[in-house]
Amino acid sequence: MMAFMVAPLDLDQLRTFVAITETGSFTRAAEEVFRTQSAVSMQMRRLEERIGKPLFEKDGRTNRLTTDGGRLLLYARQMLRLNRETLAAFDEESLEGHIRIGMPDDYADRFLPEIMTRFSRSNPRVEMSIICEPTVNLITQVQQGTLDVALVTDHPPAEMVRREPLLWVGSANHEAHRRAILPMAFGRPTCTWRQHGCKALDRIGRDYRVMFTSYSATAIAAAVLSGGAITIMPECSLRPGMRVLGDADGFPQLPDCRIGIIRSPATQMEIVDAFARHITESLDNISTSLLENGEDVDFNSGMRHMRRAKRTRPDHILPGW
Repeated sequence: MMAFMVAPLDLDQLRTFVAITETGSFTRAAEEVFRTQSAVSMQMRRLEERIGKPLFEKDGRTNRLTTDGGRLLLYARQMLRLNRETLAAFDEESLEGHIRIGMPDDYADRFLPEIMTRFSRSNPRVEMSIICEPTVNLITQVQQGTLDVALVTDHPPAEMVRREPLLWVGSANHEAHRRAILPMAFGRPTCTWRQHGCKALDRIGRDYRVMFTSYSATAIAAAVLSGGAITIMPECSLRPGMRVLGDADGFPQLPDCRIGIIRSPATQMEIVDAFARHITESLDNISTSLLENGEDVDFNSGMRHMRRAKRTRPDHILPGW
């Protein structure tokens, strides 16, 4: 028992294990790690022996992670990330240069501290310039080459990295949601959340009026917390003093918000690739994945790389104001 606890895990085995989950098969993972398929299978058998638990199970013709496999995946990614960060800290030829980053300010408060901390620790010679604007503006700037990489919302060509519940939100200390004509605070007309909200309210025949329009998440939050309006936002944007509204309040469920990465084709690919990887890893660290909730992820699913946050229950109140 003591030998089991002391013997370290093999990083090569963990790297292959992660490659299998990310590529969706043992065959594609073998190509990714430059090994034969039989060598990959042997690595996984040894890793299962080392862990003492089965990591994969058959589901028809496909393999899927067991619950223990899902738990190991979280630790494996953290260990591989720490290994890269450690090597980078002592690498005198580490990445050097400048990267221009964009994201909506809805995400900046929640995601940016984790992303910046990890990236700057691994790449101390890279300067970051960051702007916060709506997705539609960020897409244009990436296409024009004025941004290198951006985190955007509901943009199908993007590399999807996270899925968030989209919620109706009001103030915990006011009852704007009970007014005969619902006062709404939204982003500009091009905002997909605004479009989802208007369609949902029109579908149930609920009267509403757009009272506040802004692409600033801070301005929208102020309108909500003051009791002046109801809004729609992803779970990651909830703030103290807000209340989630649901069916019991007369609000229908909304589609999930999908968050993805887009990159400029004319840019420093090595730095952008490194930053994009840190975004994915940071969101993994922040989010509650399907696997943490005891659910399996089918490797053949087109959304296998995406993390989904746990849905906040309706009538949930965040302490604050």
